[in-house]
Amino acid sequence: MPEQTELIHTFNGIPFSTRVSKELLQSLDTFEAREDDVLLVSYPKSGTHWLTEIMKNLYHSHSEANGVSKVTLTSPLEFGDLSRFDELRNLPNKRLIPTHLNYEMIPVQFKTKKCKMIYVIRNPKDTAVSLYHYYKQNPNLPKIEKWSTFLEMFLKGEVVCGSWIDHVLSWEKSKNDENVLVLYYESLKEDLPKHVKEISTFLGINVTEDQVKDISKKSSFSEMKEKAEKEKVNPNHTVCVLTSNKKLIFRKGTVGDWKNHFTSKQNAKFDELFKEKINSSELARRVVYES
Repeated sequence: MPEQTELIHTFNGIPFSTRVSKELLQSLDTFEAREDDVLLVSYPKSGTHWLTEIMKNLYHSHSEANGVSKVTLTSPLEFGDLSRFDELRNLPNKRLIPTHLNYEMIPVQFKTKKCKMIYVIRNPKDTAVSLYHYYKQNPNLPKIEKWSTFLEMFLKGEVVCGSWIDHVLSWEKSKNDENVLVLYYESLKEDLPKHVKEISTFLGINVTEDQVKDISKKSSFSEMKEKAEKEKVNPNHTVCVLTSNKKLIFRKGTVGDWKNHFTSKQNAKFDELFKEKINSSELARRVVYES
């Protein structure tokens, strides 16, 4: 098992798992995007797997009904070393590409070619709690046993992918672009069928009401968790840059679980540190903290 210090490295001031090579990060702008690529973007533990499941079910329903060309859900753009780009380049199908990169680090061709990008935001308190449990269970991340220690790291942006608020602010400038769709984890939980329709419209995919219901059922958190419990782990097939073990990915998936972890003092400190930046961000202001 790797030493704790070997599990994380820093690039441009942002911590990354060593499963992401510096060489790859340095070469992101050499990546060749295709105009029909779809990027699935989020900060870690914000709904990446949920979004990918919705997308898989959406395209599957559409292809069954219309006989359209297949799509491939790839492993994350930043996963591995430079050979990763060759793997993606050789895929014959339309590519759905997950990533946790902030907007500045997204390869330039995705922007110039106006590729579709879907960005999912989850409230930072639940995100912090979910990421804390992930750190405790994931052998690819340093062991941090105490919640108070992890929260301090999260507030300082010393966790993988850096600061939550900086990540959101990086996407703020593109929020009104026609090729960018912003979704909220909490809103997905509240009304999944509504957002399945929204995603299908954004991607130009026609689905019936019955298909929307079926996709929503298959994409529910409980269905995904149950499916993950049964699946065998394949280390070469993952939509998470931090692990291929889906059993580590699905925990509670609830809104407001942060109240079971934050003390009143921790909550006050969190609000104080985030208040100014959140108030300056339209995206961050729309976050819901309780179900």
